[in-house]
Amino acid sequence: MREGKPSHEVQITGTKNALREAFLDTSGLEKRLSRYPQFYSRVGFVHAFRPLSTAQVRTLLRDKWSPSGVILPEDGVTDEATLAAIIRVTGGNFRLLHRLLTQIARIVEINALPTVTSEVVEVARENLVIGIS
Repeated sequence: MREGKPSHEVQITGTKNALREAFLDTSGLEKRLSRYPQFYSRVGFVHAFRPLSTAQVRTLLRDKWSPSGVILPEDGVTDEATLAAIIRVTGGNFRLLHRLLTQIARIVEINALPTVTSEVVEVARENLVIGIS
């Protein structure tokens, strides 16, 4: 830690039965807290991610990227209408893309489908209760 200057700002709000803290500018704090599992499990961290651009999502899907443990058909997602549907549903949100591809893989496996179609994307969206985009 730097001498004389705190490594993070702390905002404390509390009620009679609960204490909540918001840590701002917490560079390195998450890693240090992970050494204490009982405490770390009670602390939540929020990371803000900028949405991926349409070109970045297309590149990921054309390069046959999928989340760890998720198996999509060998051809991946190649159909233009399917790519457009995934981009429309996720809006470039990486976490939503991860969840959607996981659900798509489940649907493809259960129904023994050879490819991912825009209909599969729509069913996956409905199962995840993702709003209409």
